[in-house]
Amino acid sequence: MAADLSQIVKAYDVRGVVPDQWDESLAELFGAAFVTVTQADAIVIGHDMRPSSPGLSAAFARGAAALGADVTLIGLCSTDQLYYASGALDLPGAMFTASHNPARYNGIKMCRKGAAPVGQDTGLAEIRELVERWSEQGAPAVAPKAGTITERETLTDYAAHLKSLVDLTAIRPLKVVVDAGNGMGGHTVPTVFDGLPLDLVPMYFELDGTFPNHEANPLDPANIVDLQARVIAEGADLGLAFDGDADRCFVVDERGEPVSPSAITALVAARELARHPGGTVIHNLITSWSVPEVVRENGGTPVRTRVGHSFIKQEMAATGAIFGGEHSAHYYFADFWNADTGMLAALHVLAALGGQEGTLSALVAQYDRYAGSGEINSTVDDQVARAAAVRAAYEGRDGLTLDELDGLTVTAQDWWFNLRASNTEPLLRLNVEARDEATMAKVRDEVLALVRG
Repeated sequence: MAADLSQIVKAYDVRGVVPDQWDESLAELFGAAFVTVTQADAIVIGHDMRPSSPGLSAAFARGAAALGADVTLIGLCSTDQLYYASGALDLPGAMFTASHNPARYNGIKMCRKGAAPVGQDTGLAEIRELVERWSEQGAPAVAPKAGTITERETLTDYAAHLKSLVDLTAIRPLKVVVDAGNGMGGHTVPTVFDGLPLDLVPMYFELDGTFPNHEANPLDPANIVDLQARVIAEGADLGLAFDGDADRCFVVDERGEPVSPSAITALVAARELARHPGGTVIHNLITSWSVPEVVRENGGTPVRTRVGHSFIKQEMAATGAIFGGEHSAHYYFADFWNADTGMLAALHVLAALGGQEGTLSALVAQYDRYAGSGEINSTVDDQVARAAAVRAAYEGRDGLTLDELDGLTVTAQDWWFNLRASNTEPLLRLNVEARDEATMAKVRDEVLALVRG
């Protein structure tokens, strides 16, 4: 019977419940389809700490090897460690993870050599088509000579590469609390931080794909409460929280207050522009006004793009950008193959903080200039109709500009908002920013009344 992959093949990756929606037999077909579409004669595979990850990744390796591709298994790793391996070894790669999703989920993030993304428009649709066909008609014919499957350790080289990009040897000693959320940060942080002038306070470093302490999604404020309390209790200089596959990093200051990803984007952009004067910096349209301002103040060129890592990576490649940041705490670096790595962003924050005597809250104040609502989700019966009602309410008003690069963005002199439909749920997502808290609240409430009307 043909597999229906419509529920698990997303815009940028594969993700679903194991074994209900997909299993090792399908993973094997995905491995065969991946090497067919990428025409790879060798690939690299890594996986996270989920109970189903070792079996699924091994099945994918068998499918790839059966079609003649040599497979390098790097075992337990973070997603950005897999990107490192893809870049350093110049091989297409597959990472088995469902990031912050619950334990019963798993997925595959795939890339071409040099960590170039594989999404719906860059090979994922063809991969899905092959897997569906083979699940109905039988597996493809094996190659005359099967590929080899070997193991390789990359964590040490990954850590060395990151530390070669940010010099932390001369910073003042810092006390840092890290919440790994039982995810892959517990695997990578000890090696990356080894030898640095850091007093590390680890939280939830035990690898456990059932997430016994809290969901490994720091974007939800409920999941950083433990970290905030620990930073204060320890008198630490800052706190860091990683998501399940450790490709995103969230920052908490010495008061236990979250630092917005826009402020981190601006801080890192300023540091990267000091290294690469006149460079281009990518930011999605939901990041704060402060990001393009800081980029221009530091002699760079800001480029605004849609939300989503495939758009950011495409724009990075097209413009030769040095850095890119998103409101969701994904940070992309030209010297990391345009791929996202929360760990490298964290090292930049540590270097900036440790290179001066002030607190983190004082340091980031210059990058956090406006009042933001954060992302507010509303469940609606009809996304198109609700969005149209909002557009109609603002169209034609004096002093406003409207654009539809990604959803609807309405911009005034003192505020802006963006309203986007979720691709996967019946939600509209609202982000509002203004020059002061009162204006932000007024605009936010006005738009939400229209959305939820």
